[in-house]
Amino acid sequence: MIAAIPYSVMDWKQEAVTLAAAATPPGSRWRAPVESTPRHVFVPNWWAAGDGGWRLRCGHDDVEVWRSVAYRDRTLVTQIGPLHADEAEPDTTMTARPTSSSTLPSLVVQMYRHASIADDDTVLDVGTGSGYGTALLCARLGDSRVTAIDVDQYLNDTAAARLETLGYRPRVVTGDAVGSLDGQWDRIVAMVSMPTVPPSWLEALPTGGRLATTLVDMGIILTAEKRDDGTAAGRVERDQAAFMHTRTGLDYPPRDLALRERALVEDGEHVEPGRFPVLDVVEAWDVHTMVSILAPGVEHHYVEHDGRKVAVMTHGDGSWARAVERDGQVRIHQSGPRRLWDVLDQIRDFWLRSGELPFRGARATITPDGTITLRRGRWSATLGQ
Repeated sequence: MIAAIPYSVMDWKQEAVTLAAAATPPGSRWRAPVESTPRHVFVPNWWAAGDGGWRLRCGHDDVEVWRSVAYRDRTLVTQIGPLHADEAEPDTTMTARPTSSSTLPSLVVQMYRHASIADDDTVLDVGTGSGYGTALLCARLGDSRVTAIDVDQYLNDTAAARLETLGYRPRVVTGDAVGSLDGQWDRIVAMVSMPTVPPSWLEALPTGGRLATTLVDMGIILTAEKRDDGTAAGRVERDQAAFMHTRTGLDYPPRDLALRERALVEDGEHVEPGRFPVLDVVEAWDVHTMVSILAPGVEHHYVEHDGRKVAVMTHGDGSWARAVERDGQVRIHQSGPRRLWDVLDQIRDFWLRSGELPFRGARATITPDGTITLRRGRWSATLGQ
């Protein structure tokens, strides 16, 4: 395990004050924890995106760069695939998917604020990651009220060692937060995106306990409070947020790109002119979220080349769609058991008629098995069935 980093390695306090002003609103009870927490201790090494993949950056190579990067309100990727930046050889470049990070402090604080954490609450921090968010909880609540859980033993061990240099010894659990939980907490806050609300979370919350999480492939924050009957009631908050997906191992399963490759070149069973310009769905947060609500599991691919815009949608059930736009003309190819592009067109029709999509601000109910029902006006959707 990497040795703990002494926080006196640099003059960081004024940087932390500046970061706190950027990451917390005036009067926030989270401002003092951000001001007093040396973030650089938790990110001595990180991965920076660049041409050809992710390049390793080591803080001790240039302390001024380290200080500047660590105290910006930005996310720092700390692990690519199964390789943590602490364990990588110098000049390493990686091309796999990020699997852990130190989330930008303003988003960490935003999630804690949505959880409505009081000074005497106990908190389960889902996704230990670098340990920085856990440190903020300890700074405000005291470490005896904080539990952190992550599936990755290395992340937990390293975070625990770095937390200890600050005098914090919260309970740190290695395990899958989707499974059974050993304990009960007033608040559960996730810094990873969940496919739904795990039944174990409702079991681990007392009546009146509150959860705050994001959902896989949806740019939404879901909050809910547990009721006497074992269900929970809440809402989709107006703020946007997205995290890495929860995982059960050291890396995500490899993607099967065969269906995407077919969708890029094959003629569809159903071909027609498109009614809307081709859209990069992933960059359109609200549209992306609505697609994930109506057709969970859809993956997107978008490319611009030689004057063409090409968007592909694929699903594990074998459905695919391809839209190609050139010179203002759009052609749609679709195959499989579902017409995925029709789902996207229905969403865009709804938006044009209503001026917004209905999920944001929707009321939410969660049953003990984790099924989520969203309602707003006449619109409703069920997730996690």
